[in-house]
Amino acid sequence: MVKLIIYILVIPIVVFAMDSVNINGMFKKGQSNYYQARVMYMIVVASISYLVVNFINDFMGVFR
Repeated sequence: MVKLIIYILVIPIVVFAMDSVNINGMFKKGQSNYYQARVMYMIVVASISYLVVNFINDFMGVFR
């Protein structure tokens, strides 16, 4: 239950932080690459969120 609350708090922060990165600039020009960039964006957001949530959960576990 605690992890769910942390996920709800962390995902918007990660999305806000990732908005500053130009993912489309890393891909070739073209319409199909737009969708590839969006999928890559979602994977990166999910990965960073997972890492941050587990870090916070482990960090809180030290003080229990």
